[in-house]
Amino acid sequence: MAERTVFQSISRKHVTSLAPQASARDAACVMTRANCGSVLVMEPPDTLLGILTERDLMTRVLARGLDPDRTTAREVMTPNPICVPPETLVSDAVVLMLERGFRHLPLVSGSKILGVFSVRDALPREIGAALSQAEFNEQVNDVLG
Repeated sequence: MAERTVFQSISRKHVTSLAPQASARDAACVMTRANCGSVLVMEPPDTLLGILTERDLMTRVLARGLDPDRTTAREVMTPNPICVPPETLVSDAVVLMLERGFRHLPLVSGSKILGVFSVRDALPREIGAALSQAEFNEQVNDVLG
């Protein structure tokens, strides 16, 4: 059976987004209503500025004692996130996320944003394949110094 692509794997085929001037609390509410762990920060009509995740809200807002009503999405987002095309294999996307230390990847085709692939969208089989690939990459890097 052929491995799935990230676009085939995403559960939500619509984009959850908000404006850069929205508050951190607004971002948390949008994520809660959409039952997702990230929101894209976009300048209308369709310019991707960054991504804001649950982890960002925890580490960049709550842990720092910032006021979520006065802190804007632009202030705490990850700017210019790494994006992948929809035909990216799930295992390749998971390797990228493991190596870079993040859990969400916007999917982009040309200038169109198609959604966000989350590590939760990967099947255990594909996560296992990605872990094996990541371990292999680490061993090669160790050997090469």
